[in-house]
Amino acid sequence: MTQLGYTLSSEEHGPNVLVENARHAEEVGFDFVSISDHFHPWISAQGESPFVWSTLGAIAARTSEIDVGVGVTCPTTRIHPLNVAHAVATIDVMFGDRFTFGVGTGENLNEHVTGERWPEHDVRLEKLEEAMDVMRALWTGETTSHHGEHYTVENARLYTCPDEQPTTIASAFNPQTAEWAAEHGDGLWTVGPQESVRETFEDAGGEGPKYTQLDVCVAETEDEAIETVYENWPNGALPGELSQELSTPAHFKQATQMVEKADIAEGSTVTDSDPQAHVDSIQEAIDAGFDHVYVHQIGPEQEAAMDFYEEDVLPSFR
Repeated sequence: MTQLGYTLSSEEHGPNVLVENARHAEEVGFDFVSISDHFHPWISAQGESPFVWSTLGAIAARTSEIDVGVGVTCPTTRIHPLNVAHAVATIDVMFGDRFTFGVGTGENLNEHVTGERWPEHDVRLEKLEEAMDVMRALWTGETTSHHGEHYTVENARLYTCPDEQPTTIASAFNPQTAEWAAEHGDGLWTVGPQESVRETFEDAGGEGPKYTQLDVCVAETEDEAIETVYENWPNGALPGELSQELSTPAHFKQATQMVEKADIAEGSTVTDSDPQAHVDSIQEAIDAGFDHVYVHQIGPEQEAAMDFYEEDVLPSFR
């Protein structure tokens, strides 16, 4: 059965709001929530960027049934994988069997802040593979030393550790990375109904849950929704690899000056106020082979969007 989820957008909401959104998502009947892990928002107008691990601790205390995932963390540059492993182990213990850890190669926007060079994609994959080896060794609860090409760990042991290895799902947006995810991840994480990425992942032997996020904006009218997306999430309309390569919110703001409202209206974000449009978008992702589909409500109207889904969208899949 397909699991339906809701995005906790760390770029748009402060930690207390995110905790409340998670609680409300559980209340209205979503199966899971996914929280983003950012140091910066994409553009300054989004306005927030709380530390995800602190927020997750509060969510664990305020919810009791809903599954929770991080979609996704880059454990390679801004934070040493030893520290990420420590955070994940603690959060996994707090959530029990409700937690899923998503990993990816990250964005320059968040990772350049320590002054470390932003390498090409193949090197980022090498670093992520080594980081995952480090984390999985630490999650055994045994004393770990590691002297690799990118990371060093000496005599480290996690004393607060889950009984089983955390489920670690790899992000992929193209066939090359999907093949890598099939080998190294416990599942696939992507954006949109990318059937070709899912097929490549499975053809390469990938198994486990397959997550995808859909952008939506619930509003009184479609024009209002388009305006909200244009003001709060124009970065979603940027092409190619810009999202991985631009380094500051100011650069994203400059790049999004190329985005017009017509691009939003004609793009993949669901701005139609008709519930059937939202049902159809989710069904398209299900038909593309994804078993975990979650929606990212853009803008401040979080409670109204969740109530809309509770009344008019979720029942179509129950």
